[in-house]
Amino acid sequence: MSEKLCDGRVVVITGAGNGLGRAHALAFAAEGAKVVVNDLGSGRDGDGASGGPAQRVADEIVAAGGAAVANTDDISSWDGAGRLVRQAVEEFGGLDVLVNNAGILRDRMVFSMTERDWDSVIAVHLKGTFATLHHAAAYWREQAKKGLSVDARVINTTSPSGLFGSVGQTNYGAAKAGIASMTIIAAAELARYGVTVNAVAPTAMTRLTEDIEMMRQAAETADLSPEAISPLVVWLGSAASKDVTGRVFAAMGNRITVLEGWVNGPAADSGERWAPAALTGVVPALVAKAAPNAGAMGGRA
Repeated sequence: MSEKLCDGRVVVITGAGNGLGRAHALAFAAEGAKVVVNDLGSGRDGDGASGGPAQRVADEIVAAGGAAVANTDDISSWDGAGRLVRQAVEEFGGLDVLVNNAGILRDRMVFSMTERDWDSVIAVHLKGTFATLHHAAAYWREQAKKGLSVDARVINTTSPSGLFGSVGQTNYGAAKAGIASMTIIAAAELARYGVTVNAVAPTAMTRLTEDIEMMRQAAETADLSPEAISPLVVWLGSAASKDVTGRVFAAMGNRITVLEGWVNGPAADSGERWAPAALTGVVPALVAKAAPNAGAMGGRA
């Protein structure tokens, strides 16, 4: 029997009770990984909690002959994120891969968005990604300092909404843009310990996106199933990806794109401090020379 891509690797996946997380969990298990299926079991807006979704996915993996356990900790809680990482180590003897996928939506225009709308989304996406990353990184650093071999992976989930902008999602977009930046910085910080950190911006039909008209239209001609995203996530979690780190990928159907980040564009230097009024003849000209911002799907007109 040929060796599977992730044989024996221990994988934690947050938000794995539905949608993308569930697809990732099943795909990792199919490639031989032992999976900790984390899901608080809340609604798409973050309210409520239930152990059902995580347990169902774990049971599905076990029924298929794989190894999995459920976890219902709230990863936006510092202690909850720590317990999740400890469970992987205690249950399966270590941790090799962290997939940060958990997320909620509370979409509103900026003038209608409440403080709770902002805080809830930032807590799950941005703090939740950092909290699990912190505890996993501390574990891997400790292993490396003991002289043990570390070949670990982090795959964060960002979004076109954060990279290119999406009306009505200042909270979600800000969190997802922060995750992309966090990915690049963490990759540089953790390289010495044998850890790679990458991010994926998926376009897929899930309970978070199923009511978006643009998504419904795109699904008529493209495979927007969550399962189409998982092959890239599984590969990034495997030993084969050891030379790829600090990158952000877009994935949609059968298409994988390496995203290119902020770069310096047209510039002007006066040689002395600018007078504000003088910029009237400078800034518009610079903007006219610059490439336009990408559209919602990452292309330029």
